[in-house]
Amino acid sequence: MAFKVETGLYSPKLDEITKAAKYAEEIGYDGFHTSETAHDPFLPLVLAAEHTNRIRLGTAVAIAFPRSPMITAMMSWDLQHYSKGRFILGLGTQVKGHNERRFSVPWTAPAPRIKEYIETLRAIWDSFQNNTKPAYNGQHYQFSLINPTFNPGPIDHPNIPVHLAAVNVGNARTAGEVADGIRLHGFNTMSYAREVLLPEIEEGLQRSGRSRSQFEIWGGGFLATGKDSATVERNLEEVKRMISFYGSTRTYHNVLEHHGWQEIGEKLHDLSVKGKWNEMPKLITEEMVEEFAVVATYDNVVEKMRKRYGGIVNCIDFTDYADLVEDQDLLKHLVKELQID
Repeated sequence: MAFKVETGLYSPKLDEITKAAKYAEEIGYDGFHTSETAHDPFLPLVLAAEHTNRIRLGTAVAIAFPRSPMITAMMSWDLQHYSKGRFILGLGTQVKGHNERRFSVPWTAPAPRIKEYIETLRAIWDSFQNNTKPAYNGQHYQFSLINPTFNPGPIDHPNIPVHLAAVNVGNARTAGEVADGIRLHGFNTMSYAREVLLPEIEEGLQRSGRSRSQFEIWGGGFLATGKDSATVERNLEEVKRMISFYGSTRTYHNVLEHHGWQEIGEKLHDLSVKGKWNEMPKLITEEMVEEFAVVATYDNVVEKMRKRYGGIVNCIDFTDYADLVEDQDLLKHLVKELQID
């Protein structure tokens, strides 16, 4: 199975973005994305669009609810126009604590709210492109007013793909119903994806009258790789840290419960509340690593990734490691191998 292959910056600083995006395009990646962590995910993509020609660009992901649909619609419209149709809007709902305590946004059930959010975006873009009368009225969002002063007008590539991040079933079903793709969270196992999330995606697609071929599933999960076993082991420590970090979030415990690891999740949460972050990775077992991550040297990493993700995802994240920056021919080879059917 052939994959689209993406890379990106987890915390995109403006002074790093131009070099990183140009490098990704030179290597042969299909896509380059930015995340909303310590920096805004939209602004860096202006520079990425300016200094690339082929590679698709996206947010992976931008947090939806702190931004009104109109704000997100305008930023996306401008990026889509400036990139000549290469922009993908990746949205996430985040968890209750971050919405309320970091973004100062009231919390409601995320799935019905993000459904309206995406529907509102589509209504706004339709008005921008076709001067359609604004007439969207939902429980959470409305779009019923615009005039020529505030309408940017049509662009050459008005169909902006929207991808929705999902860990739990509500967002998975919603993605299938109203989005163009889903971005599976890194804190995910293929057993959970296959047995829990995919049936929900299929149900959503049936509601929208679409087939799986009209929908993109993006994945990649955690990866510990390197030129030799010693390097892999060092990178594995970071993977364990990330698994323990996400595993401490109760909203994500459905994944742990699927495997019977509820008790570990509660222990991780308790340690995180106490600020004992360094103790958390010690709770991550070899069995958990096997389910959550690909662990392999460069010699067999492509084979392991194909085996893990084949038949589930269309697009895969393969962010290069430090030693691959020095061996660009090897990185090009690995990316190409993932892209070849």
